[in-house]
Amino acid sequence: MHVDGFARGKGRFLITKYVPSDEKVTRQFPLLFTTGRIPSQYNVGAQTRRTANNAWHAEDRLEIHPVDAEDRGIRDDDWVGIESRAGSTVLRALITERMQPGVVYTTFHFPESGANVITTDSSDWATNCPEYKVTAVQVMPVAQPSEWQEEYSRFRRIQQYLLMEKSWITLDSNK
Repeated sequence: MHVDGFARGKGRFLITKYVPSDEKVTRQFPLLFTTGRIPSQYNVGAQTRRTANNAWHAEDRLEIHPVDAEDRGIRDDDWVGIESRAGSTVLRALITERMQPGVVYTTFHFPESGANVITTDSSDWATNCPEYKVTAVQVMPVAQPSEWQEEYSRFRRIQQYLLMEKSWITLDSNK
């Protein structure tokens, strides 16, 4: 395709206008939620969760500043509900000064965490890339998983059962 050169040269850079997010903190949703990756897992972890990398990162946790945790009665390892205008999920808390007050963070390597369930449908106007980095949320201590996580857990149990049945049928047919 590009044997003799690139169709439009080496690249085309355009200056675009900055457009701020529509997502804003409010009294109901006073914290900013952002997501990210870590080196030991890749994207949603479909490949890396099956490896020894889980020794370094076995679950997505909500990182929260000590002041924000104390204001909400949250201790390290507590289950916390994270609610936004888009949805809710539950993660275990990791209290850390790595976060600025007013900002909470999690990775998204484990689908059962539901990290992207609470992000909005907003996307960049130019690239249509989803806005996973700015979501206004509220965080509070909870005692059980979210409805979404319970449904996902049921789905995974059924899926694992069907895979187990399939492997038994395969083993049986190899006799």
